[in-house]
Amino acid sequence: MESYKPANSSPSTDEKVKFGTEAEEVSGSFEEKPLTRKQRLSPYFTISAAAFGLISDGYQNNLMTMANVVFKKLYPNDYTPDVSTRVSNSLLVGAILGQVVVGIICDRIGRKAALMITTALIVLGATLTTSANGAGGSVAGLFWFLTFARGITGIGVGGEYPASSTSASESANEKMIKHRGPVFIMVTNFVLSVGGPLAVSVFLVVLSAAGENHLQIVWRVCFGFGIALPLTVFYFRIRMLSSVLYQKGAMKSQVPYGLIFRRYWKSMIGTCGAWFLYDFITFPNGVFSGTIISSIIHDGDIKRTAEWQLLLGAIALPGVFIGALLCNPFGRRNTMMLGFSGYLVFGLIIGLTYDKITRIIPLFVIFYGLMQSFGNMGPGDMLGLVSAESYPTPIRGTCYGISAAVGKAGAAIGTQAFTPIQLHLGKKWTFIIAAICGTTGIIVTYFFVPDMTGVDLADEDAKFMKYLSENGWTGMIGEDEHFSSVVKEEK
Repeated sequence: MESYKPANSSPSTDEKVKFGTEAEEVSGSFEEKPLTRKQRLSPYFTISAAAFGLISDGYQNNLMTMANVVFKKLYPNDYTPDVSTRVSNSLLVGAILGQVVVGIICDRIGRKAALMITTALIVLGATLTTSANGAGGSVAGLFWFLTFARGITGIGVGGEYPASSTSASESANEKMIKHRGPVFIMVTNFVLSVGGPLAVSVFLVVLSAAGENHLQIVWRVCFGFGIALPLTVFYFRIRMLSSVLYQKGAMKSQVPYGLIFRRYWKSMIGTCGAWFLYDFITFPNGVFSGTIISSIIHDGDIKRTAEWQLLLGAIALPGVFIGALLCNPFGRRNTMMLGFSGYLVFGLIIGLTYDKITRIIPLFVIFYGLMQSFGNMGPGDMLGLVSAESYPTPIRGTCYGISAAVGKAGAAIGTQAFTPIQLHLGKKWTFIIAAICGTTGIIVTYFFVPDMTGVDLADEDAKFMKYLSENGWTGMIGEDEHFSSVVKEEK
């Protein structure tokens, strides 16, 4: 049997802790000290910060929904489908980079450092976007500036996914393990989903105040509001401490990526594949839903479009609560498959009856909203949760970040393909393809996504450490001197 020893122990120490499947076997050699008030409150600060940080992400993800409609009104000749796709995709490209890089920073440097970096990048990007202008008043220059600024915002937005989600899952596991799933969903996907209606609500308020003759002011104020949201989390993040799981399980050097892949390749196919399919469907349908609704309204009125868009977001939101209620009794994997089935059912209904159903705008919006609600209930709620639960603490940020980045790659591809599909195949095919992706999502989830319902995250950490020990890995484990330990082969 392999053993692991405290870093400050000599190699000849007789006190060894054998690896088992329970958390106590890993942490048994550490003396429990009374927690300070800051240590007791830190998990709650961390969970709160995740909620405030990710509502900012949700807002940024949905800003382009009405901005696309406004830019098309202001610059009908310059805001071509190619320009619209480029500006919309810039956030996604930045997000892919942020998710991978910040995911690694989460594990190798620390959760708190990663969270502070993402907050600063979102504030910087949102500030640049709000003040965007083209050289000499050039419209083309304006949209290139927006592309660059939204890309910077995207790096911060993408980084929030692994940074906030891993921190929230570990803190919830520490304080409320039986309710970890529902709590995680409410501070991640719920607030991300609220970002959509929030973005449209802000737009409607600003539009009502400024009027349709001042659309330049409207879009800049809406983007400027995105500066304030991330600033609200600075206090929480300054106060937070690393979770106990991370303090004991951090792996900041000599990461055995080969061994990691051998153990978790199947889970990676599941979380990456399902997230790719989900974002391929949901992101372009979110970004271009305003354009779709505008096209079926007789006069394409901006305010009416925004009102229908707000209703669409409101119908989609209850799915988040249903997913939170189902994730424990029904299980993570089953709930995700149920959500993907909604894409199959409602995607086919809308796609096969598109020409008729779009003549009845309320009916179209209700069915469109129900399709998105099932997406929120299933993969929307579960993907972040299973990606945080399926991997051990030392690599949780990295694997979560990679999974989310593959998802954002799906979003970028879906956004890029959305307009050509509409132009060459017809608008109904965007919904039929959603149904096909829903079917594929059910298959991927069933065969590759692990179900960690009710499992203590520390148990998987212990199994992972035992696996590394059995395969001859030696290295440092832990964030500080008290918790650092060396995995050694027993002779």
